[in-house]
Amino acid sequence: MKKILFLFGTRPEAIKMAPLIAKFSEDRHFNIKVAVTAQHRQMLDQVISFFDIKVDYDLDVMTHNQSLHKLTSTLISRITDEILVKEKFDFVFVQGDTTTVLAGALAAFYQKIKIVHIEAGLRSHDLHSPFPEEMNRVLTSNLADYHFCPTENSKEFLYKENIKENVFVVGNTVIDALFEGLRKIDASTEALFKKKYSNINFDKKIILITCHRRENFGKPFQEICESILTLADQYQKDFEFVYPVHLNPNIKEIAEDKLIADNIKLIAPLDYPELIWLMNKSHLILTDSGGIQEEAPSLGKPVLVLRNLTERMEGVDAGTAILVGSNKTKIVAEVSRLIEDDDYYQSVSNSVNPYGDGNASVKILSILSLN
Repeated sequence: MKKILFLFGTRPEAIKMAPLIAKFSEDRHFNIKVAVTAQHRQMLDQVISFFDIKVDYDLDVMTHNQSLHKLTSTLISRITDEILVKEKFDFVFVQGDTTTVLAGALAAFYQKIKIVHIEAGLRSHDLHSPFPEEMNRVLTSNLADYHFCPTENSKEFLYKENIKENVFVVGNTVIDALFEGLRKIDASTEALFKKKYSNINFDKKIILITCHRRENFGKPFQEICESILTLADQYQKDFEFVYPVHLNPNIKEIAEDKLIADNIKLIAPLDYPELIWLMNKSHLILTDSGGIQEEAPSLGKPVLVLRNLTERMEGVDAGTAILVGSNKTKIVAEVSRLIEDDDYYQSVSNSVNPYGDGNASVKILSILSLN
C-alpha cells in the first residue's frame, strides 16, 4: 500500500485536490493523509466542508502582513517537522503554484519523498507576472518526480525545459470538481442562494466579474472599473453586473467608491458552491482568475481575461477566452461585441474546453497505480 500526503493551502488548491482525494480514498492500494497550511483560512474551510474532506494536519500558518520570505521559511520548517518526519510517505501531492506548493516540494525533496505536481507546466514566461506564482511553478517543476499537465501546451513547455520523464497530459482536475460541485447543488440549495442574493435581478442577463490579482492593483483596476461603469450604463436595461468584491483594500475600497449604479451589484466574496452556481447563471464572465478561465468554458460561458498575460493561452487559442487586460477600450469593445453579435457569442460559448472533460482524477489514479 502506497502512502500519500495531499498538501494544499488555498481555496483553488483545495478545489482541484478534492476530486483526487475522493478517487484515491476509494482505492485500497493507497493510504492517504491530508494536510493544509491554511494560506486562505476561511475560504479554504468552505471548500473542505463542501467536499467533505477529512484533514489530518492543519498548520494554520498565516499571520497578519506576513512576508513571502517569512511564510516560505515557516512552511518548509513546519511541513517537515510536524508532518514529514512523523510519517513515512511515498508521495507528496502539490497542486499549482502557491507558496505552499513550492515549500511543500522543497520539504519533500529534502526528505527524499517523491513529489507529484498537479497542473504542471503552466507558463507565462515572465517570472514577475504572475508574481510569485510563475517562479513557484518553475522551481517546483525542477523538483517534481511526476508532472500531470492539463494540456499538450503545458507538456511542451516542460519538454523545452528538458523535463521529459513522467510527464502526462490528463486535463485539469478543476473540471472534475466543477461537475461534482454542480451535482451537489440541489433545488433546495439553489432556492437558498436565490434568497440570499435577492438583490440581484435574475430576470436580466448576468455579467459576472471577479478581479483581485496584484498585477491589477492601482491604475489597471481603476481602468477596469471605468469600463464596467461604461458597460453598465450602456446596457442597463437588460444586464446586471455582479461583482463579488475581494476583501483586499487595494480592490475593495476602489470598487466601493467607483462602482455605483443601479445594475451593478457589489456582493461579498462567494463560497465555492455559490460561485459555480452564479457562473452557471451568467451570460459571460470578466475575470483575472486562473481557475475561472478553465471552468467557465465547460459551462458554455465566454471569458474575458482581465490580464495582459495569461499562462492559460490554450483557452485563448481555442476561442473560449478573450485576453483584454485592463484596457478600457478593449474591454468595452469585446463585451459589446459579445452582447450585440449573437453569432460571435455562440462561436465563443460553443468552443471546446481545452482543459478536459472531467476525468483527470481517474487518469492520474490509473497512472500512479502502475508506478
